[in-house]
Amino acid sequence: MADRHQHWESVYSNKAVDEVSWFQQHAASSLRLIKSCADTNAQIIDVGGGASVLVDGLLDAGYRNLTVLDLAESALAASRARLGARAQTVQWIADDITRAELPAAHYDVWHDRAVFHFLTDPDDRARYVAQVLRSVKPGGHVIVAAFGPGGPLQCSGLDVMRYTPDVLHAEFGVPFRLLGHETEIHQTPTGKEQEFVYCYCVRA
Repeated sequence: MADRHQHWESVYSNKAVDEVSWFQQHAASSLRLIKSCADTNAQIIDVGGGASVLVDGLLDAGYRNLTVLDLAESALAASRARLGARAQTVQWIADDITRAELPAAHYDVWHDRAVFHFLTDPDDRARYVAQVLRSVKPGGHVIVAAFGPGGPLQCSGLDVMRYTPDVLHAEFGVPFRLLGHETEIHQTPTGKEQEFVYCYCVRA
């Protein structure tokens, strides 16, 4: 965990938030999917949300029960600085999602864009899925976006996993009913294309 934490702190210490490959000016797909399944009273957690602008879009849309979790405190600090006074309405958690202590049966929506594919160790993936099972309410929605089959083999100097929709859903298994999936071609700040697969499920 220490090495993982140090890696991500280094990334955000050495690059501007709009220079990392996963940067989006607008988190359009994520925002659309969340709006489609949750009203503004929903308890939402954005896993790996660090410096993402998704929280801005959710606040703009009237959502008010928001949690952003990231391993890198420096990434969270960038979002808090960007949001100014509005940051006080968000719960910020600096922790490793595979080990964080999250409240049980608390979240209506679990969102993750670009964390799960970094979990190359099967034990880490199992711990991640256990976190979702424990902390998402029955009937809650789970939205996970990871690199698709045409995605890169490495990102930010780390090996990553690539998934078809079926394989990504299989990591979560029977307790999660697949509602749908879609593919997004993400343009990195340097102009490269990355294939992302979004899967959205309901927790039984």
